[in-house]
Amino acid sequence: MLVDNVTLVVKAGDGGNGAATFARTSMKARGGPDGGNGGNGGDVLFQGSTNVNDLREFRYKKKIVGENGGHGTKHNGFGKNANHIVVHVPLGTRITDVTSGKVIEIETEDTPVVIARGGKGGFGNFKFKSATNQAPTNRELGGGGETKTITLELRLIAEVGLIGLPNAGKSSLLAELTHATPAIGAYPFTTLEPNIGMFGSHPIADIPGLIEGASRGIGLGTKFLKHIEKTKILVHMIDLAGDNPLQAYETVRHEFKEFNPTLLEKPEIIFLNKADAVDAKKAADVQKQFLATHKEVFVGSTHEIESIDAFKHLLTRFLSPAPVDVPRSAIFG
Repeated sequence: MLVDNVTLVVKAGDGGNGAATFARTSMKARGGPDGGNGGNGGDVLFQGSTNVNDLREFRYKKKIVGENGGHGTKHNGFGKNANHIVVHVPLGTRITDVTSGKVIEIETEDTPVVIARGGKGGFGNFKFKSATNQAPTNRELGGGGETKTITLELRLIAEVGLIGLPNAGKSSLLAELTHATPAIGAYPFTTLEPNIGMFGSHPIADIPGLIEGASRGIGLGTKFLKHIEKTKILVHMIDLAGDNPLQAYETVRHEFKEFNPTLLEKPEIIFLNKADAVDAKKAADVQKQFLATHKEVFVGSTHEIESIDAFKHLLTRFLSPAPVDVPRSAIFG
């Protein structure tokens, strides 16, 4: 089960208390102040990691508590600064402070982000010694570490997103393009969570089937629409054997518009799938309809090797960093 949304309480460590002590020797029962400062509490930081795939670690762990700083001691002994805690989360995690609304996106492994700062250690009484106060008895308590309630929301980072209505062939295409082994079946919502595979060095995500009303939470709803936002290229799978392929395409596009209109601006390849299940005339007629969208249109079948090879070539050119002259349409099958 993909865990992609959790709420946590993050508590940084408290600072250690300063000490109020006085030097004692065999010759002097009470000497000058020698209470040391307390150590600083530990911060809680979050850092991206490619070794973590989802947020399941936090499914039952709802609170993260940092280490407290050590207390000051006599002989001007300083308390130990606490170690910081680094929490690893998947790349693509969005962290939102529930109180302030501040949002942080974790998109690289480079630098950890401080979510809650540890409290400062309190001063011992040695710090308060002065010419006019040779024997201070006061000291400071350590400062409290920050406490924050945050939400973690995972948005998959994939260069290519496979989208479309249920049973359009997304999982089959992912299996052919990558080494991923998604569940494949001829019934709605076979895919209940996104699957990711690698096409060379390019991650591809199979986004669970969308249906009419998905932007309002119907079916699998908005749970997976958000994952499409991070993709660079969309491959829209359409079932050629369906009753109205163009309407199927427009249904998903409408849900994009309702959820986030910027999704409509992403580069897109329309894969008219299951060409092996229809006659050539229907395939050509449907292809002609889709050419009016001014998108790349590919007609083929995920069950035919020649078709998959041709699509791999097309996708590779789409992923090329240099501008390329990609044919407006191709048909295989």
